[in-house]
Amino acid sequence: MKLTHLILLPVLFFAFTIFAYMGKGGCEAMELNSPNFQHETEIPKKHTCDGADISPALQWSGVPEGTQSFVLIVDDPDAPDPANPKMTWVHWVLYNIPASSTALPEGLTATDLPKGALNGINDWKQTGFGGPCPPIGTHRYFHKLYALDVVLTDLKSPTKKELEQAMNGHVLEKTELVGLYHR
Repeated sequence: MKLTHLILLPVLFFAFTIFAYMGKGGCEAMELNSPNFQHETEIPKKHTCDGADISPALQWSGVPEGTQSFVLIVDDPDAPDPANPKMTWVHWVLYNIPASSTALPEGLTATDLPKGALNGINDWKQTGFGGPCPPIGTHRYFHKLYALDVVLTDLKSPTKKELEQAMNGHVLEKTELVGLYHR
């Protein structure tokens, strides 16, 4: 009977420790969402070239320990035609979002960026958000948020490819929110 207690006590202690850790968010995965649309649903017209062309509000949680900054990349892998995609069209490149940030407001402009955040170049060769504007069919728009273990140096308005190269080896976790749009 005493041997059973000696074996059972460490097992119970281990189980309690795991449950306590999970209760503090230790196993919580990073999540990205928007009050403007749900994952894999239609993006409202106001966030597209057919509307005001403003960025949607984004919110995140479950940030991994050691996060020093965030990167946001929004792109469309269905360009130009989802039935025969030829390229991924980049809509927004934003980096060095402070680790203390948990959201970006709707209609974010360069003057409203969180302190330290920097814009990259989208495929219109501009900085900032460029909304969905598909020429044909329903396209998917991937809003990808990366938690990095560093604050990147000023990359002077990088392209998505340049930013991904700078991020290499520094991504702690990635999450994404996919929106749809059809014209």
